[in-house]
Amino acid sequence: MRFDNHRVVITAAGRDFGRTLAIRLADLGAEVFLSARNLAAAERVRDEIRDRGQRYVHAFSCDLTDPASIRDFAAEVALRTDRIDLLINNGSRYLEGPDLESASDTDIVDTIASGATGTVLTVKNFLPLLLNSDKPDVVTMVSACGAAGHHRSEAHDAFYAAKSAQAGFAEILSKRLRPQGVRVISLYPPDFANPDPLSEEWETTPREARDDLTAQSLVECILFAVAQPRDCFIKAFHFEQV
Repeated sequence: MRFDNHRVVITAAGRDFGRTLAIRLADLGAEVFLSARNLAAAERVRDEIRDRGQRYVHAFSCDLTDPASIRDFAAEVALRTDRIDLLINNGSRYLEGPDLESASDTDIVDTIASGATGTVLTVKNFLPLLLNSDKPDVVTMVSACGAAGHHRSEAHDAFYAAKSAQAGFAEILSKRLRPQGVRVISLYPPDFANPDPLSEEWETTPREARDDLTAQSLVECILFAVAQPRDCFIKAFHFEQV
């Protein structure tokens, strides 16, 4: 499926999987509005995409721990388009450490604010643009850490808390936005391989049953869900952990 008529917002797209999403969706024809906490990082990805011949890509700064920054991001996007078809909540700070006392109070607040509060406020501020679309979708990259009973990650308790909050938010949002035609899709991946989409490794990374989940498969899950007819509400993708 091509995405030539899709306008897509991606948070935390300055590196890692957010960058992967921005590049792949732009390659498929989408107009991409990407953000990063550091504007220079967002601009680097924007320029990579433009170098591939895609003109319709825009870079913004957005600190998901700062409500004013989120509001400004949404307002700046609204100056460039009257609708958003796909919002991808990719941003969330990772915090490592199975010992609760291993992280500072500041790091804990930042982790929960970016993943939990940041996701809620991003959807809230972009909702008017989503409701202007005839095909609105909200995709949230949660994590296996947001699934009930999961305990196999070395992530800090605060990261688990943030991801559980995202999961709960997506669950109720799906029910409450369905009457308005907005689909809410969540992904719960364990740790996964994320090869550079501009490298040969993107095509050669093993994807057999014994291998770790790949970014390629996650992208394909998102594309599959968004491409379904509007009566098909795929709420979540859960993945086996190798």
